[in-house]
Amino acid sequence: MASVVIRDVEKAFGSTKVIHGIGIDIADGEFVVLVGPSGCGKSTLLRMIAGLEQITGGTISIGERVVNDIRPKDRDVAMVFQNYALYPHMTVYDNMGFSLKLRRADKAVVDERVKKAADILNLSTLLHRYPRQLSGGQRQRVAMGRAIVRDPQVFLFDEPLSNLDAKLRVAMRTEIKALHQRLKTTTVYVTHDQIEAMTMADRIVVMHDGIVEQIGTPLDLYDRPANLFVAGFIGSPAMNFIRGRLRRNGTGALIEANGGTRLTLPNEVPGVDGQEVVFGIRPEHLELDDGDANGAGLRAEILVVEPTGAELQIVAEAAGEQLTAVFTERHPFAPGEPVTLCPRPDAIHLFDAETGDHL
Repeated sequence: MASVVIRDVEKAFGSTKVIHGIGIDIADGEFVVLVGPSGCGKSTLLRMIAGLEQITGGTISIGERVVNDIRPKDRDVAMVFQNYALYPHMTVYDNMGFSLKLRRADKAVVDERVKKAADILNLSTLLHRYPRQLSGGQRQRVAMGRAIVRDPQVFLFDEPLSNLDAKLRVAMRTEIKALHQRLKTTTVYVTHDQIEAMTMADRIVVMHDGIVEQIGTPLDLYDRPANLFVAGFIGSPAMNFIRGRLRRNGTGALIEANGGTRLTLPNEVPGVDGQEVVFGIRPEHLELDDGDANGAGLRAEILVVEPTGAELQIVAEAAGEQLTAVFTERHPFAPGEPVTLCPRPDAIHLFDAETGDHL
């Protein structure tokens, strides 16, 4: 096992710069998830760690060694790809042991490592099957097994669950997390799915347009987003935003939004009178009022009702914005009905409208 240190890393394709001076420290044994929308540079960064992409600037170190000019096969990393990349003419056993055979490892060593990995991944009864005889989840476990037998310093996962159905994706992310807890190998995992990131990571790196927006534990990012992008990306359903102007009257603070909507704020919120701001509140932090919120609530009209079983979600229009609210109770909502939603005062987020920074 080893740490991974990324220092001022840049990547350009010709005159187009796609990674802009990224710096990340990944501790030995840590599970770090790179997350962000398509095109943010997360897979490119992972491929640079693996050695599959040249680094334009900066350094990447694995352990105590700078690996910028070291070939991929000599970096002691193992990568699991989105498309499994299994050899169709080889059995599960041969697929898992192929990298060791290329190294001319002793047959007994190959046999020991393949069987050990198969036991870990519940593949022992499938070793003589071919990839075409396996389900999607089984193929993904074979791809993981092929990485395990190499006993690398670092595991690299490039959106490994994207090709699986929703139920299997949930099961596989649990298996990958359990695998990391057992092996304790440093892991860098790329995904665009923030639910995967939240449930699996020790720390999350949120990327956007080739830069790092924020690094932190899942709950740090959820509770204390650094800016509007992180606040809107982390959390499902996404955080609600209402644009307005901050007003102070000496005794308190409020936001003036569209349609004459006024939102009361805690007195200690930062910002100056007249500043353009964005009010943020997560769907689960909107509470139902009986219709008289004394001016503190959001009077809204229900557009859509979405029962999910354990929860009830509604989409409503208020202050010129579409808002989502989540309830654990089964209210008899119907589209077109008026409703008053009260933001929990202790769960309010305020952002500068110009910079997007959290206030």
